[in-house]
Amino acid sequence: MAGNTILVIGAFDTKGAEYAFLREQILACGHEVLALNTGVLGSTDLFPVDVEANEVAQAGGEGLVALRERRDRGEAMKVMAAGAPVVVKRLFEEGRFGGIIGMGGTGGTTVVAAAMRALPVGVPKVCVSTAASGDTSAYVGTKDVTMIPSIVDVAGINRISRLILSRAAGAVCGMVEVEPPVVADDRPIIVASMFGNTTACVNACAEVLSAKGYEVLVFHATGTGGKTMESLVLEGLVDAVLDITTTEWADTICGGIFSAGPERLSAPGRMAVPHLIVPGCVDMANFGPLSTVPREYRDAGRTFYEWNPSVTLMRTNVGENRRMGEVFAEKANAARGPVAFLLPLRGVSILDGDGEPFCDRDADRAMFAALKAHLRADIPVVELDCNINDPEFAAKAVEMLLDLIAARGA
Repeated sequence: MAGNTILVIGAFDTKGAEYAFLREQILACGHEVLALNTGVLGSTDLFPVDVEANEVAQAGGEGLVALRERRDRGEAMKVMAAGAPVVVKRLFEEGRFGGIIGMGGTGGTTVVAAAMRALPVGVPKVCVSTAASGDTSAYVGTKDVTMIPSIVDVAGINRISRLILSRAAGAVCGMVEVEPPVVADDRPIIVASMFGNTTACVNACAEVLSAKGYEVLVFHATGTGGKTMESLVLEGLVDAVLDITTTEWADTICGGIFSAGPERLSAPGRMAVPHLIVPGCVDMANFGPLSTVPREYRDAGRTFYEWNPSVTLMRTNVGENRRMGEVFAEKANAARGPVAFLLPLRGVSILDGDGEPFCDRDADRAMFAALKAHLRADIPVVELDCNINDPEFAAKAVEMLLDLIAARGA
């Protein structure tokens, strides 16, 4: 049965013994194995291989023989990382497997994780990696890839690797065996962006929208959160976007740690999804402990706030806010669907409230003025004389989003 089958993916040329052991553990758990080789140098005779590396290389736009002759490991990794997602996605769409597992160092993890990211959210994905204890964002992306630290290098079977690989096999098998509860819920989906400084607003909006028959999915605006939210929009799973917290653009402009990249705010417009945009928390760029803030900012006498021992917030200035206003207008102008802006005139966050540490109305006005100066004339901009977390602001946000949804329907 395909749903009971685990796809084992990796470089069988250099990790044959490790994958043979992993395969045995999966079979012992009562599951079938579909083996896919991404090893450029050859395969293995330790177990049957269902899909060989030549198929992966071709899907990546190169011939396997040419890759071998070139002897360029970096180029080989690029080709296999491009081909593996194509092959794995096809196998999944053919119903050939129900879960996937792989392992490797940084190079092997790059190929394995690329394949995993091609699969829908909810498909069990386990990667045993030497890189799992560091910043895994490059491997995980916006998908639910479970990273397990290999502890020792993926180089042979020993008392540590036996323990880790057997547990990893049990993990992916357990994931496949568990059937998520089926809920008869076909409510339209609204995604919302939130931060600690906008929680009150988003919670109030979500409560009203849920009562009106919508399912509200909230994403933490930490870079990955914004990317993940917009990836769901691009997959066609979202009916409307309540973008209360657009702070990730402050990090993109200031070099903070929570940047979602230059594509943030693009997906809803590209997919013609109703999009209400609020400049939530654009008053702050996020850094780690104060010692990690770039010296150029510390020496410039900028205003900082220690949100917690791991996060230091920096108040954005007039120039940075003006730039954000221009970017927001550019993104909205390109939208193919209904879009509107709601601006809080008495603070875009808790810290930007009257008398609070980040209160800087000149910076706020710079953002709002630049937005309106560059925005298409037909895009609504509503200004409210209140803070973003005041009840009346949340009520207006819900009203405007519902109007945008109705406009798309019309």
